[in-house]
Amino acid sequence: MLSRVVLSAVLLSLALTGCAKPPSPNPTFTQVADRAAITNNIFKVSAPMLDQPMPERIFATGNIGGRTLAVATTTDIILRPGEVVLTFDDGPRPHKTERILATLNDFGAKATFLMLGSAAQAHPKLAQTVAASGHTVGSHTFDHTDLSTLTSQAALDEIARGERAVQTALAGGGQTMAPFFRFPYLSQTGFLRTNLLQGNMVVLDVDIDSKDYYKDTPEVVVARTIVKLEARGSGVILFHDIHQRTVDMLPLFLAELKDKGYSVVRLVPKDTSIFGRDMITADAPLLRGTL
Repeated sequence: MLSRVVLSAVLLSLALTGCAKPPSPNPTFTQVADRAAITNNIFKVSAPMLDQPMPERIFATGNIGGRTLAVATTTDIILRPGEVVLTFDDGPRPHKTERILATLNDFGAKATFLMLGSAAQAHPKLAQTVAASGHTVGSHTFDHTDLSTLTSQAALDEIARGERAVQTALAGGGQTMAPFFRFPYLSQTGFLRTNLLQGNMVVLDVDIDSKDYYKDTPEVVVARTIVKLEARGSGVILFHDIHQRTVDMLPLFLAELKDKGYSVVRLVPKDTSIFGRDMITADAPLLRGTL
């Protein structure tokens, strides 16, 4: 009888203790359910950490600038393992290009900017700032037209118009455009490529497309680009200095390059004078009607 009284008292005590806590949402947890509950508890505790500033080391800057590579033709762009070339298309764009320049400066890196003639024409001072900061400036047509959709002469005219506009913008600051060119959308024809190469133009191809024009987070852009770079080991990387996500991701990306031991190669033309090569010209009466 005494043992039954003691047992009843213990059970009553446990029941009262349980009532002091919030009722369990699932009072019939199995062992697996218990593990899930523990995981959930840990997640809830850790969640506020997502709102904290990212560790300072991720944003730690440092000189990742590598060698300067002087090129006269596209085939001169030969990179060693661990080397990258940073290129930015479609600018300059106020409030974005300046911030990209600041980030590149923090890391001691130089890039190549393939400018639209229309953008350089609209923002000549900004184009001059890019060149004055030690970066290489080339062209990218005037209006970012898909050249493969035009006649051969119209395509040459579009290229020439863009080249002249960029050169005119830079000339206002006493600077000169490099004979570097990239096809919009990387869309080209054999005729156009051959014509440019014969005119001593360096056509910049792309090894790694960051796809920063996709509406992804900066972290996704960085991760995607790093995966592609690690698979290749080196390469010419395509960015655009017109997107806010590119502005935001660049410090993260350059910090990753630094952590992984990459260096950024600066491209420059062997002959920095625009008069050292045959310029593409829109005035080609002998070609009109024959292409």
